[in-house]
Amino acid sequence: MLPAGFPGSVSDDYLQYMLLQFPTNVTGWICHTLVTSSLLKAVGVGSFSGTAAAASAAAIRWVSKDGIGAVGRLFIGGRFGNLFDDDPKQWRMYADFIGSAGSIFDLTTQVYPAYFLPLASLGNLAKAVARGLKDPSFRVIQNHFAISGNLGEVSAKEEVWEVTAQLLGLSLGILILDTPGLVKSYPMLVSTWASMRLLHLWLRYLSLSALQFNTINLKRARMLVQSHILQSRVPGCIDCNRDENILLWQRFIKPRIIFGVPMEEMLGSGRSTSMLKTLLRLYAREKYILVVNQQQIDFEVFVSFKVGATSVSVLRSVWQTYWLHENLNVSEDIFDQLAKSLSMMDEKFNEFIQQLDKGGWDIHQINLRVPKEISIDECPV
Repeated sequence: MLPAGFPGSVSDDYLQYMLLQFPTNVTGWICHTLVTSSLLKAVGVGSFSGTAAAASAAAIRWVSKDGIGAVGRLFIGGRFGNLFDDDPKQWRMYADFIGSAGSIFDLTTQVYPAYFLPLASLGNLAKAVARGLKDPSFRVIQNHFAISGNLGEVSAKEEVWEVTAQLLGLSLGILILDTPGLVKSYPMLVSTWASMRLLHLWLRYLSLSALQFNTINLKRARMLVQSHILQSRVPGCIDCNRDENILLWQRFIKPRIIFGVPMEEMLGSGRSTSMLKTLLRLYAREKYILVVNQQQIDFEVFVSFKVGATSVSVLRSVWQTYWLHENLNVSEDIFDQLAKSLSMMDEKFNEFIQQLDKGGWDIHQINLRVPKEISIDECPV
């Protein structure tokens, strides 16, 4: 059940995560058993007379839903493959939400068996999308555990935990289905599934909250920068991961930062040449240009990156954003305040990096992606 050399061969949060993951998987397989019973009834198992034609029709409907569902995994892997390294905890949690939605479609097939194919296909599509989010996210989590370069063994032991949970979950699911009155009572089946699913989601959240990443993604970067600017210190990995909101979308985090904005939008409708020259002069030593969006009531910044920008450039822009958010004076000239924020960053940023290093953060693995669509290329005149 545990990798050789445990606990020294894995990260400190490995056992707590696996202990929470186990009941999570058990409840997941119980839900799977309950949903499968609805699917089987919808395709006619238990009602067909046993003819070959009826069996073939049921098989075709069953296989068709699987084929349509496979499209979901193809789409997720091809389109969103670069998201999982940034925030595997969030995407793993979202995978369970989407999978739960897919199971609801499966459950309704028992009520509307005539619409089995569209309902089951939608359910399988949602669950395939969920698996497309789940698998890459968990690979990142496994890599986090394997601090001794023992990724293969960590994966093998995870399979042991998963299969054990599967066998227990299926056994409990069968016992539930054998309960008198449950099989014939659809409302009772749905309420039992809903209870198990809510427990499953809660356990999933607890298991993901137990993870302690020492890499810096955008959420954790915001927390670290804010603490440094307000309190002149940075929280350690344990505190920061504990306080990290797994479910929150970046677009709802304040202050709002919009990366990869075209220069035309940053300059506004006037598109002043003098403003452009001022910005280029201000940010001559930086690999990005940041401006405050003065058209918004709430504080918001636009960031455009230059060719050659790195994750550190993104981190510097986040630091400058939070300093401006705390110190911006609307009555003063905005360019003077941008210059002051850059001066403060030159003075404080190296100290910030040193505190990150001392706090156990991996300053060599900063998962802050630079948008590739729009880049500023400075040419000598």
